[in-house]
Amino acid sequence: MSETVARTQADVGRYVSDAWRDRYFAACDAVYALGASAAAEQDVETSFGTTHVYRYDPADQAARSRTPVVLVHGAGSCAAMWYPNTPALSADRPVYALDTPGDPGRSVQREPIHQPERAAQWLDEALAGLGLDRVHLVGSSYGGWLALNQAHRGPGRLASVTLLDPGGLEKVGLRFFVWIFVSLFATFAPKALRPRLAAWLEQPVLIVPQLRTMIRLGVRAYRIRRPSPLPLSEDELSTIRTPLYLVLGKRSLLVHPRRQAERVPRLIPGARAEIVSNTGHGPQFDHAEEVNRRMLSFMDSVD
Repeated sequence: MSETVARTQADVGRYVSDAWRDRYFAACDAVYALGASAAAEQDVETSFGTTHVYRYDPADQAARSRTPVVLVHGAGSCAAMWYPNTPALSADRPVYALDTPGDPGRSVQREPIHQPERAAQWLDEALAGLGLDRVHLVGSSYGGWLALNQAHRGPGRLASVTLLDPGGLEKVGLRFFVWIFVSLFATFAPKALRPRLAAWLEQPVLIVPQLRTMIRLGVRAYRIRRPSPLPLSEDELSTIRTPLYLVLGKRSLLVHPRRQAERVPRLIPGARAEIVSNTGHGPQFDHAEEVNRRMLSFMDSVD
């Protein structure tokens, strides 16, 4: 085996077995059932593998002609994580939720996409395969890095970008990894302790049984094979001209909220930044109704 092939395979995520994959899919379906019902699912072929996509359609025919929303989830998850958001968003306009290749989900990765140029190419090909020329792109955490990277490297299809406590603004620090580890460990805690741990860690996964099962099975079933993405430089951020909305949790451990709420609008002309109180890394979970309203208001202002 050549060194190139070995390196490529090492950078590609995969399930440990078909049996664990199927158990994970069943857990995902239980989480999807908590949100809006998908109108359709489809697979889009790209240079990097097959991207699985869920489409949610508004009941109102006029709303179906509005600029669609595309959702990109965080690391170690799949499109099911958007269940608190799909009902409100898809009542207003079409919604497409992507399973990112390289994370557990129904996409199939064949080539690495963690390099910024490749990530932008993958997302542009996925949008092209869906026939989408203009979208409101929404990314959470690692998905926020993908969205921010797209605004810098491939903005042609973007009407706007919304970043929910995103990666890509700061180097990921030890405190975030400790929080992830402790949160995962807490999923094994007795049921009676989980509400207190969820409040302390600001982790809704602990008190939503379906979500807790999905996350635990994802860790067991899938092997992610990519490094943490590097933040964009100030020079790179200053090239962005796509309308941008940054939503940060006041107690985020991924970024320093007040620092980024000042810095991003200073570097990106016209960017809007807001900090949501009483939440950490998951404002769209902890304050779904408020964040949904804010996102739709921003998209309306762009349209």
